[in-house]
Amino acid sequence: RVQRVPATEAQGRIHTSTATVAVLPEAAEIDFELKPEEIRIEVCRAGGPGGQGVNTTDSAVQVLHIPTGTIVRCQDGRSQQKNKEKALNILRSRLLEVKQREEAEKYAAHRKSQIGSGGREEKIRTYNFPQNRVTDHRIGLTLYNLDRVMEGDLNELISAMQVADLAERLKESASTA
Repeated sequence: RVQRVPATEAQGRIHTSTATVAVLPEAAEIDFELKPEEIRIEVCRAGGPGGQGVNTTDSAVQVLHIPTGTIVRCQDGRSQQKNKEKALNILRSRLLEVKQREEAEKYAAHRKSQIGSGGREEKIRTYNFPQNRVTDHRIGLTLYNLDRVMEGDLNELISAMQVADLAERLKESASTA
């Protein structure tokens, strides 16, 4: 939370702003490969229009991905090989889509855990410019050197956070032991 009196404020009122920050890893490319032992390929005669060509040759292909139970059936072409390639490509696309959706959900959950709702009850630190004050609400620390903190002198803040973190860890280990 930032509290300041803007230069454009004629009556000297304090304006309050909030910001949330999330530090997340870059999303990696998902590499997906179908392993031969994870798929079962079945061939059969296709149905529908096509006459003798369809009725007498095993040109339809059905591919089962055993771990997920996903089934793809292809009987578009007259060639079994082309139908097999097409079915494998469709299966790969579907499985990749599921994997991407899972990664996106995991990423969103990680982000939400860092920023929460962004509401007033979740404030971590207040920067009060009129009073030259920084307050860290998690550890109850108030410093009257906002100008130095804004210039990057965070040593006091960091050391106080480290002491509080160590105390919290000791308290947790004592309660579990």
